[in-house]
Amino acid sequence: MRLRLLAALCLTLNLSAALAQTEAAPPAEPAAEAAPETILLVGQRPGPGLWKVSKGDHVLWVFGTYSPLPQKMEWRSQQVETILAQTQEYLGPPGASAHVGFFRGLTLLPSLIGLKKNPDGAALKDVLPPEVYARWQPLKAKYLADNDDVEQERPIFAAEALYSAGLKQAGLSQGGEVEKKIAGIAKQRKIKQTATVVDLEIDNASKMVKDFKKSQLADAACLDKTLARLETDIDAMRVRANAWAKGDIEVIQKLKYPDQERECADAMTSGEFARNTPAFQNVKQRVRDAWLAAAEKSLAANTSTFATVRMSYLLGPDSLLAALKTKGYQVDSPE
Repeated sequence: MRLRLLAALCLTLNLSAALAQTEAAPPAEPAAEAAPETILLVGQRPGPGLWKVSKGDHVLWVFGTYSPLPQKMEWRSQQVETILAQTQEYLGPPGASAHVGFFRGLTLLPSLIGLKKNPDGAALKDVLPPEVYARWQPLKAKYLADNDDVEQERPIFAAEALYSAGLKQAGLSQGGEVEKKIAGIAKQRKIKQTATVVDLEIDNASKMVKDFKKSQLADAACLDKTLARLETDIDAMRVRANAWAKGDIEVIQKLKYPDQERECADAMTSGEFARNTPAFQNVKQRVRDAWLAAAEKSLAANTSTFATVRMSYLLGPDSLLAALKTKGYQVDSPE
């Protein structure tokens, strides 16, 4: 059994989402003008088509997941279900997680108390630039009016709480439901499931937690970018969510937004506690290498493999699909 530590760190020693977003995110520019389409699609939606990676008669089908998505959207794709019925292996999404043994994890619970708080009892107003704190206050009042404890938290945790509340109020969720449903179909059909997540082995988790509590994080920029995202991008989030639901990848690629995920991931992985923990070195590259290795292995072994991967891993010149193409595989985009 595992105790996820970065889940305890609110980005919760589960770096999957942050790492996925930093891989091929759009440039951090002000949001493009959102189209007037701000009504979220609900009901049953198929999402985008599948990328086809092949060599000879061996095929890897890749389904691009996305976040955020409409809360009330029910995902269903006949194409995905048909392909899964013929698939020998399902590859889980790339990511990283840290864990310790269950009983060792229980001993950490007392030390996790106060983990989110700023060192030395500081409040947000003490650690943020005045202009950032001034922008924080109206958004806090709008999305976290009943949460006064957040004022004592580190900026990176305050940013996460604010962003989640903002999405909820906008009728959006951070996703995960589509991946869970596909994994459930694979399990129901008794398809071999292969995790591609990199395990971050922590030799001394108790010391890491103590180091984190004392460590300063350069996370004011994380909150700054999160504020900008909520100030400028809510309508565009709805447009991108609708575009994914309709399978319109071109719209997703065109709409740019302030990239708070990159800033927040960098704040966590560049902190002193992370630099002193060998397991946290070169995580991004290790995640990329692990997924590519699993993809090549499955392509060699199976006539049909299915994978779910965050869309940000699949778009752009440095994407996982571009890497497979460089290795000699045929890569065909959805029609």
